Amino acid sequence: MLPMTQEDGELDSLVRQRIRALRVAQGWSLEELARRANLSQSSLSRIENGRRRLALDQLVTLARALDTSLDQLVETAADDVVVSPMIDGAHGLMRWPIKGDPGMSVVRQRMTEPPPENPARMRAHPGREWLVVLSGTAILMLGHRRFRIETNQAAEFPTMLPHAIGTAGGPCEILGIFDRDARRGHQRESGDSDARGAGE
Repeated sequence: MLPMTQEDGELDSLVRQRIRALRVAQGWSLEELARRANLSQSSLSRIENGRRRLALDQLVTLARALDTSLDQLVETAADDVVVSPMIDGAHGLMRWPIKGDPGMSVVRQRMTEPPPENPARMRAHPGREWLVVLSGTAILMLGHRRFRIETNQAAEFPTMLPHAIGTAGGPCEILGIFDRDARRGHQRESGDSDARGAGE
């Protein structure tokens, strides 16, 4: 048997902590998880406390019982936890990719213009968008409706509806989360001055 490296030991400890944390998050006792995983309560206790070797077949069973996957159960901590934004100063944008789902991105934008009066300047494209107003008040034009979104309020909508976002009575900052399709729609429009004027 090969000796355990420090890295192996850290992963071993992390997996044990994760099993216990997932069990506690479900509100389950040792007895309950042991029953769901077809293990004895004492075996599960020894697994969580590091007094029993982790066996692959038990990890598979525990992952299933905890409603997760083996990959997620043994996933190592990422070194690149902190992500710096990509900055588009011309449009007042900061964008962060979401590594866990490369199709999604988070965008922070400062807006100073009201939404366009002309419905022809509203945009529609596949996808969904979620946004929260960080400061100020935003106006969301969605189809024929107008929504006022105050600081700390959020909105979620399908981007196939014609939409535009602007300010109400002064600058505002929003944080938006776009799925893959919505992100592509915004990227296609990023060079379009009309789209920028619409707050997209």
